[in-house]
Amino acid sequence: MAMRHFAIRGRRLVSSHRLLLLRCHMSTDAKGALERIRESGLLKNQALIGGSWIDSYDGKTIEVQNPATGDVIAKVPCMGSKETSDAISSAYSTYSSWSKLTASARSKSLRNWYDLMIKHKDELALLITLEQGKPLKEAIGEVNYGASFIEFFSEEAKRIYGDIIPAPLSDRRLLVLKQPVGVIGAITPWNFPLAMITRKVGPALASGCTVVVKPSEYTPLTALAAADLALQAGIPPGALNVVMGNATEIGDTLLKSTQVRKITFTGSTAVGKKLMEGSASTVKKVSLELGGNAPCIVFDDADIDVAVKGSLAAKFRNSGQTCVCANRILVQEGIYEKFAKAFVNAVQSMQVGNGLLDNITQGPLINEAAVQKVEKFINDATTKGANVILGGKRHSLGMTFYEPTIVSNVNKDMLLFKDEVFGPVAPLVPFKTEQDAINMANDTNAGLAAYIFTESMSKSWRVSEALEYGLVGVNEGLISTEVAPFGGVKQSGLGREGSKYGMDEYLEVKYVCMGNLK
Repeated sequence: MAMRHFAIRGRRLVSSHRLLLLRCHMSTDAKGALERIRESGLLKNQALIGGSWIDSYDGKTIEVQNPATGDVIAKVPCMGSKETSDAISSAYSTYSSWSKLTASARSKSLRNWYDLMIKHKDELALLITLEQGKPLKEAIGEVNYGASFIEFFSEEAKRIYGDIIPAPLSDRRLLVLKQPVGVIGAITPWNFPLAMITRKVGPALASGCTVVVKPSEYTPLTALAAADLALQAGIPPGALNVVMGNATEIGDTLLKSTQVRKITFTGSTAVGKKLMEGSASTVKKVSLELGGNAPCIVFDDADIDVAVKGSLAAKFRNSGQTCVCANRILVQEGIYEKFAKAFVNAVQSMQVGNGLLDNITQGPLINEAAVQKVEKFINDATTKGANVILGGKRHSLGMTFYEPTIVSNVNKDMLLFKDEVFGPVAPLVPFKTEQDAINMANDTNAGLAAYIFTESMSKSWRVSEALEYGLVGVNEGLISTEVAPFGGVKQSGLGREGSKYGMDEYLEVKYVCMGNLK
């Protein structure tokens, strides 16, 4: 017995030693990545107001941590109402000159910004992985995706067309002008620290607006690096300002200011509702991209390989931390067992670890609160009869790593069905008929993204039209692109981002009547 106890203890010591070595290796890789970013000049730890890099007025700071290691990457200013007011004033004073530039001039500055992002793609990707945790391959994908919005809207800047309306009287001419809204307050999340900024700032600047950006306190460094590249590209001081810190103070200052004419926000539905309510006092325009509860429907006639690949991408990208992640995988009874087996095999092959390492497909969750939320959802499901068939616990790497998880026997009374888990958990839910799937999919207040897998064209049309969602992917799990409108219905938000429709969110329509013409 003593020998057995010693052997077990020895294995534990070896395992702990290996884990310690791995963590040291992760920290070493992170230090090397940080040094490369620093040498490029893109590691900024001050806010940007009026073209100047400044600290908070009271000297307070926030630590930015690497979620994979817990190491502190940098300290940035913890700002509040005073700094935000100055950022608003800067944007407001710059608006008159920026909005009067020709569309061609604005277009060239944005194109320069795009070119610089691509030039520094590797450094930006490293920065995203360091402060957000996603695998480097995904981070590079985000840089390309985020930069694509700047490229697209640099071109759309020259395509803001008005209209001429046939007048009912011969001595009149009726015109419609499109003009920029004014100063924009943009509040962005941590899960896509670059793309969620460029998707808002791109059309805003292209239309002639100026912007105050408030990035997440978890991922401010990417925002600051992008803003530095904007200055280098020739976007004038004050056109783009970045403040971070006390979210309540910054948000309230943006909402109360009469100089801020629009709020654009990506984040939780609860916060979106508060911003919508707060915007009422000054009657601001509002764009909201809020939470989702995306269904992924796999029909009996689906191609199994396509369905597994698409569901995997829709569910586990960014470790399940996207608003369009498949939150409920609904599988028709005739294909359920076959799909579940293939899906489990695919998920088992995923590699969890520090995103800077090779072949990693799943990084850490953003913080401890995120892990606790996942644990809460799993516990709720298992106590109500669900079965964990893969994963279901914290990863042996520690920190905020969580095992890719598949749960079966999920029903509509469980949190996994009703709410957004925002983690690497895939609930499998069987259904009988097409109408059953539609009813289950629409049984939520959310309405952002949905996915369908079927080889029937007629079924694709029927179900796509019946689903109460702003985005529908048919036989595809990755559907976001700069050329298509992104946004939800019901309580998933207001307005659209990306595409030509995204420009309209930053423009006012003005009617001009010219009378008594002879």
